[in-house]
Amino acid sequence: MTSPAPRGRRNVRKQSGRRRFPMRYLLPSLLLVALLAMLMLRGYVHSEILADHRVRPPAATDRVPEKILDGGPVIDARNTITGPARSLSIPGHRIVLTFDDGPDPVWTPKVLDELKKHHAHGVFFVTGTMASRYPELVRRMVDEGHEVGLHTFDHPDLSYRSHSRIDWELSQNQLALAGAAGIRTSLFRPPYSSFADAMDNKSWPVTRYIGSRGYLTVVNNTDSEDWKRPGVPAIIERATPKGGRGAVILMHDSGGNRSQTVAALARFLPRMQQRGYEFTNLTTALDAPSAHTPVTGFALWKGKAFVYAVGLSENVTVVLVAGLAVIGVLVLVRFGLMLLLSFLHARKVRRRHVGRGPERARPVSVLVPAYNERECIANTVRSLVASDHPVEIIVIDDGSTDGTAGIVEAMRLPQVRVIRQRNAGKPAALNNGIAHARHDIVVMMDGDTVFEPATVRELVQPFADPRVGAVAGNAKVGNRDSLIGAWQHIEYVMGFNLDRRMYDILRCMPTIPGAVGAFRREALDRIGGMSEDTLAEDTDVTMALHRDGWQVVYAENARAWTEAPETVQQLWSQRYRWSYGTMQAIWKHRRAVVERGPSGRFGRVGLPFVALFMVVAPLLAPLIDVFLLYGLVFGPTRKTVLAWLGVLAVQGICAAYAFRLDRERMTHLISLPLQQILYRQLMYVVLLQSWITALTGGRLRWQKLRRTGVVEAPGVTPGRRHSKDRRPVA
Repeated sequence: MTSPAPRGRRNVRKQSGRRRFPMRYLLPSLLLVALLAMLMLRGYVHSEILADHRVRPPAATDRVPEKILDGGPVIDARNTITGPARSLSIPGHRIVLTFDDGPDPVWTPKVLDELKKHHAHGVFFVTGTMASRYPELVRRMVDEGHEVGLHTFDHPDLSYRSHSRIDWELSQNQLALAGAAGIRTSLFRPPYSSFADAMDNKSWPVTRYIGSRGYLTVVNNTDSEDWKRPGVPAIIERATPKGGRGAVILMHDSGGNRSQTVAALARFLPRMQQRGYEFTNLTTALDAPSAHTPVTGFALWKGKAFVYAVGLSENVTVVLVAGLAVIGVLVLVRFGLMLLLSFLHARKVRRRHVGRGPERARPVSVLVPAYNERECIANTVRSLVASDHPVEIIVIDDGSTDGTAGIVEAMRLPQVRVIRQRNAGKPAALNNGIAHARHDIVVMMDGDTVFEPATVRELVQPFADPRVGAVAGNAKVGNRDSLIGAWQHIEYVMGFNLDRRMYDILRCMPTIPGAVGAFRREALDRIGGMSEDTLAEDTDVTMALHRDGWQVVYAENARAWTEAPETVQQLWSQRYRWSYGTMQAIWKHRRAVVERGPSGRFGRVGLPFVALFMVVAPLLAPLIDVFLLYGLVFGPTRKTVLAWLGVLAVQGICAAYAFRLDRERMTHLISLPLQQILYRQLMYVVLLQSWITALTGGRLRWQKLRRTGVVEAPGVTPGRRHSKDRRPVA
């Protein structure tokens, strides 16, 4: 935009000696950090982070006591200072069913149902990762009278672990139990354990250390081998104790499809009960005190907080994955529509040029609102004077303080008029210009923009159709010699101009660029001229024209060269205003959704497109990069890279096609991957800040961007430039 709001509404900033972190970046940064923290926690409880799945091969057994190797499935090494470790066995006709690796949301409830149906109890050795994800199942275990034991947090082979890591595994597992059911337990089963006689020189020191921490180590003496899925009869046969002896039977309620385990229980439980067996908890079978101890105070709330955080991370991740899917669909749909409809638009334009009759040669009025544009205004006016179409040039000086009006007057050009007014903002300047215009077609441009000689002629040709109320031109980035300029060049060609071809076909053009657009004066009069209701008056007026029944079309050959922001700060300020103004315009014209006729058509086609592709999609777009980073570090790297490259390839195809249609050199597309990553973050910050401003009822003020005046149009005689100015690339 070329002029700010009235002086009383200007954004006046005080410069301080200290550089502070901009507050506008604080909330978006905090949200991204929170998002990453949620993903990290989710990866932690899904064993994607800090997980180690190594399993040590069998070792020698010469350091393991014979009583342990030949003893029962329960090892009590809690008092090895006062005596040797003890081995305990289950009395006859008692069975301790044990289930490892749960709880599982599918199979654990079915196992619990079978146990409840047959009035049987067992011991569930749960991992911390699963217990924290499904705390309601742990509570059900405890409420229905079963015992719960530890199976470490993420199922590592503890023989590879230091004492501090073992303590961490135990404490995290207890933390999950405390949060899920409000208890601690004294039962422990090592991952990858089997019978007592499988204890070796690597696992025995771990068992002794676990005992020194106050735990009973529980292995088994009857393995159902249900994890092999050998069939229900085989599971029952292997789980059946011989000779009426007591047993600790190993089964699984998680880690895969456990339908055979559930079916085996349905037959095994009543059969063994008929033979006089009792299915009981471990401590009941040993006539020992309960393994459970209530947790209170800070430890309880700490556990609950952990379980709540895990649940939150799970739910947030589900939402994020859904959001990522939405983004993927939106991107593919948008790019597919852009390619198809842009192709149709190009064909329509070619046919129009081939069959076009006599060109419209009546003069038009060109309005140039300007506020402090001394660096650019001479080039702008000079480009208009070089137009091959008859024009009346009106420069509206909106209270400039840098002599902008004087520069134009000093040029002494006969077809140029200068109108001075007090600073009132761009909409007021344009309305003032419309009031002084002599012709029925009004072209509007910015004071930092230059036209090609054919631009005005191309702009006015569509007005031969009396249904056309406005024409959008082709805005091009002139200062594309810097990286940020090249990125905006890609955005203009791919994002804006390709979009406009699509919107032209759909007859729902949302915005006529302020840098290059033309209007039928009758149409402007009918909607009340340029409105000051929003910060995006170009979007506002375009939507108003649609609602009034006018057609808005795109003239691809009406090229204008504009000076884009050259710093991130300036780019942020510009896009912040655009985004917030677009949201204001959408809200202002929201009733079009329920109206009939042309207004309703725009409301049900154009407004959803604008809301999805200009507000929602950019806000969710950083999810692509967040999941990319997470996948590269913790996930399936190859699949993550291939998926990201696939999305980039689709974008690259669309960008290349857009550059081909605009006859642009492809060399700038080299920076497309980096542009996609960094631009997404910038647009995320901008849109989030715009949402905050809108939801809190804040008001965004105009901000004047610094201009250098380096942009000139091809075919226009260049003016003087100071030696410090850069050479224009246009």
